[in-house]
Amino acid sequence: MAVYENIKLEKGLYTTGKSFTEALEALDPSENYIGTELEGLDAYQRQLKRFSIKVSGKGSDRVEKFFKTSDSAALFPEYISRAVRAGIDENNLLDKIVATTTNVEALDYRTITSVPSEEDKTLVLVNEGEAIPETQVKTQENLVKLHKRGRMLVASYEAIRFQRLDLFTVTLRQIGAYIAKTQLKDAVDVLMNGDGNDNAIAVSTVAAEGTLAYGDLVDFWNSFDPYTLNCIIASPSMTSQILKLSEMRDATAGLNFHSTGNLVTPFGAELVKSSAVAENKLIGLDRTCALELVTAGGVTTEFDKLIDRQLERAAITSIAGFAKIYTPASKALSL
Repeated sequence: MAVYENIKLEKGLYTTGKSFTEALEALDPSENYIGTELEGLDAYQRQLKRFSIKVSGKGSDRVEKFFKTSDSAALFPEYISRAVRAGIDENNLLDKIVATTTNVEALDYRTITSVPSEEDKTLVLVNEGEAIPETQVKTQENLVKLHKRGRMLVASYEAIRFQRLDLFTVTLRQIGAYIAKTQLKDAVDVLMNGDGNDNAIAVSTVAAEGTLAYGDLVDFWNSFDPYTLNCIIASPSMTSQILKLSEMRDATAGLNFHSTGNLVTPFGAELVKSSAVAENKLIGLDRTCALELVTAGGVTTEFDKLIDRQLERAAITSIAGFAKIYTPASKALSL
């Protein structure tokens, strides 16, 4: 009998300081299945196979299938977390704007910063015996603010036990979508107003108030030197104005959009439309060095309640915050 069929599943696997899947992988490493029919499955997926639980597709099982045994019931919280994470991934725009992600094990985190002068941005010739110019890196004065975002799953076991898992997954993905959109709003707020360390964004205005011209974008792009404008987050109204510029509507651009669905964007910068940005504003950034995402674990669920079928009020949460790395690497333009 294979190892995965003998593992005792219990609540303790959620309290090891690792994720549930990581705890399972320590007991049942995936590398042991290379060259077998189970290759490609992680430890959690092997447990689904062990109990013949089909969570998606035609003929998916009902929710009650998880609760046939006490061991299989321990898989239910991880199923919920994965479905919520899938919703986050499907609606995730943070990957387009975040330079790096830091995982912390506490709610207190102080990031680092470096504020280079104009002289620091150039590597001058150093003659023999001369001191090499310095770049100072220091911790920020204020802590990064982490926010808990989530939803309360309110449903009795009796109400959902006969529901197909693929249908239930749709609801859970929506929870993930809400979390992703709220975290993007948090990121935009930090870009605009700073992370509490006196680093709010520099805002410029267009030449003709209320009207965006191509020249405004040129000047905006030019202001980023020595950084690179490679991402623009714009409100729906500002996105509309950008795409209506004649320079964005030439024949070649139209053919490319109709054939690939890819919009022509200002100076090659990726254009991200989001209502998280205030109307008639856009944020430009060098996404390689502008913003840091700080997380305290991934999606968490109240596993005790879920395993014990006490679904009446089970919280699904994610804790994250944002910090600015190089303040001049992001700027805003307003009509």
